[in-house]
Amino acid sequence: MVQVIIRAIDILELVAQRDGHAITLTEISESLQLNQSTTANIINTVVARGYLEHIGKKKGYRLGPAAYQLTNTSAYGQELITAAQDLMEDLTRQINESCILGVLRNGKRYSLHVVNSNQEIQVQVRSERNIYETASGRLLLAYLPDKELERFVDLNGFPPESLWEKAGSFSQLKKQLEKIRQEGISFTHMTDRHVRGFAVPIYSKGSVVAGLSVFLPDYRWTLARQQEMIEASQLAARQISRRLN
Repeated sequence: MVQVIIRAIDILELVAQRDGHAITLTEISESLQLNQSTTANIINTVVARGYLEHIGKKKGYRLGPAAYQLTNTSAYGQELITAAQDLMEDLTRQINESCILGVLRNGKRYSLHVVNSNQEIQVQVRSERNIYETASGRLLLAYLPDKELERFVDLNGFPPESLWEKAGSFSQLKKQLEKIRQEGISFTHMTDRHVRGFAVPIYSKGSVVAGLSVFLPDYRWTLARQQEMIEASQLAARQISRRLN
């Protein structure tokens, strides 16, 4: 038998036994009597494949979306999905545009739930996207604690000017994120794809836990519709937040 595979499975089984509660690297290595550096190397690979997610240096790890996809279960983020699903459907019916429930997972914007409109031309939604590319990714980045933001930048660098103007240094990025927090909304305009998007925050127990975003082609982003779509999305986000609290 291949020892590293056995150890990876042991780690996954140990994390699964925690029922969604995080477990630290030290706890994993001690519980399985493994060298900490060996444990870290295995975990980094498993995290990269999405079977575990890292939720903070002190908090540790829990099962990631890929682990749930193996059994086609919906336990991953189920509380958020349950609170948001019907309100997202109402939002899409009202504005006739697709909406996305997005969270941060392993340095990416992960889409927990999507409700598609009946428009003939729609924006394609990938489950994982570069955080800097998406409105919900930028929004969630804006509400990260400073230490987590610094760690994210250390690992991922800054966005190129072509992707996000005036965010190419730490001071510039912080200024952009502060603006998002003050306004309570994040906008993106992907000129190469002719797509616009915006995202508003969803709160649970005083913290932003997800972003509710809407994406649409440029030609449907009219002055007459902007305010209606934003106000409807903000109302839906507030209603989801109330349910979570």
